[in-house]
Amino acid sequence: MGGIMTESGGGYHCHKASCYENQSQTINATLEAVAEDRSFSTIYRRADRKHWIDEDGDCMNTRHEILQAQADGPIVKSSDGCHVTSGTWNEPFGGELLTQSSDLDVDHIIPLKWANVHGGSNWSPEKKQSFANDPRNLLAVDDGLNQSKGAKGPSEWMPPNQNYHCEYLGLWQSILTKYPALTMTNPERSVFERRMDACT
Repeated sequence: MGGIMTESGGGYHCHKASCYENQSQTINATLEAVAEDRSFSTIYRRADRKHWIDEDGDCMNTRHEILQAQADGPIVKSSDGCHVTSGTWNEPFGGELLTQSSDLDVDHIIPLKWANVHGGSNWSPEKKQSFANDPRNLLAVDDGLNQSKGAKGPSEWMPPNQNYHCEYLGLWQSILTKYPALTMTNPERSVFERRMDACT
């Protein structure tokens, strides 16, 4: 790990960069747990959740499969047929019409980091990969809005397009039902239910 136990005080002292990095991640994870009123903390590594795989071996990875499936009309592919380059997408987060795949991100509706710190940290590598590539949890959206969302749940971030709020909350509810190990904190659940009630 790149560290030693100190004789006085019993603390762990880092002397290598890798140790400092792990220690920093642990501290940050603990602080996040306290701030979010969680009783657990865990380190998140995006690389542990392999996404954009080519599960069916047709040379199109998950990102491009989603772009193809969620396009509203014909698409144009690269010359090798492996990438979607253009088409028409009625982007839900902002309510805009987009035509270039480069303007779109494929969003994890329940973010991978959110899932990790809300019950998915102990999943097997296979389940983490399956979740990261689950079409039910993937949505082609404006890249800038996806970046503004980050790893936030619906208690902290909602799409600017208010007409999409209820559908967005419904997607969250559906995915949480499919993955019952994922649980909101009490404050998050309170906000979520209040917003859901406004839809009904």
